[in-house]
Amino acid sequence: MPRIVVVTGSSGGIGRATAIAFGARGDTVVLVARGAKGLAGAAVQVERAGGAAHVMPADVADPGQVFAVANKVEADLGPIDIWVNVAFTSVFSPFDQIKPEEYRRVTEVSYLGYIYGTMAALSHMKLRDRGTVVQVGSALAYRGIPLQSAYCGAKHAIQGFHEALRCELLHDKSNVHVTMVQLPAVNTPQFSWVLSRLPHHAQPVPPIYQPEFAARAVLHAADHPRRREYWVGASTMGTLAANALAPGLLDRYLGKTGFGSQQTKQPHDANAPVNLWQPADGEDGEDFGARGIFEQQSHEHDPQLWASHHHGLLGIAAAGLAAVAVLIRRRRP
Repeated sequence: MPRIVVVTGSSGGIGRATAIAFGARGDTVVLVARGAKGLAGAAVQVERAGGAAHVMPADVADPGQVFAVANKVEADLGPIDIWVNVAFTSVFSPFDQIKPEEYRRVTEVSYLGYIYGTMAALSHMKLRDRGTVVQVGSALAYRGIPLQSAYCGAKHAIQGFHEALRCELLHDKSNVHVTMVQLPAVNTPQFSWVLSRLPHHAQPVPPIYQPEFAARAVLHAADHPRRREYWVGASTMGTLAANALAPGLLDRYLGKTGFGSQQTKQPHDANAPVNLWQPADGEDGEDFGARGIFEQQSHEHDPQLWASHHHGLLGIAAAGLAAVAVLIRRRRP
């Protein structure tokens, strides 16, 4: 049955790939972002995929605009089934080179935007006791890395907020669910439009995955929201495991490698578009699409994603192997 899905940050990157994936299921997809050209391009792709697209421009840092979107969807289209928070912005820079107003803007979009989106969705979902909110997170929600202090701080904040809210919903025995998807490095346009003070062009830390890979994980989480979170990609699993076991050692490793691994050899273009204050895909900009410039280095598949989605089967298989091992041992003379 077609559902009504709201996706913030859907003009480009992971948000756009996610919106198209929901459209391919025949869902009604509400596209929320600032960039006019990106939103128009996303709407065309959602409808080509088989969905119904509705463009509702908004800056997620403004709670009034976010609540207005939720109210309009409910009034014009019907009950919101799924709300996906993706929208973010960032600054690539050493901490002491980031201006206070830039840090505030990143926090307002990348953290408070999730808060406002969740508030707006729950204001309707809780009344009818059904619905799902998916928070699109990152391995950086657990593991901070150099040059991304503003973004890492926002993702850590979302993680804490998500856990607290989930506890409250469980206490209320609510049928409204929240889940979080912790993603690896993804080939999105953000590396071409993020505010950067690095000497060279910013890049995601390899291995890099395509946004459609991330979108498949988001859709699975939306379909199975009872799990508190999903770790996506072998690199995410490895990073979070290493951080749990030896965080101090990882600090030193990232202090040594984290600057170089986040930059290409290409010098930074001082005239590159910046989306911190204004959308790079606005009326005077361009439609960047879902994918970034790291096409040749990016992966579309990872066996870990299948494993993440089939914990039950893996648990049964492990239990079966353990039982067989016990039987073999007992039968030995």
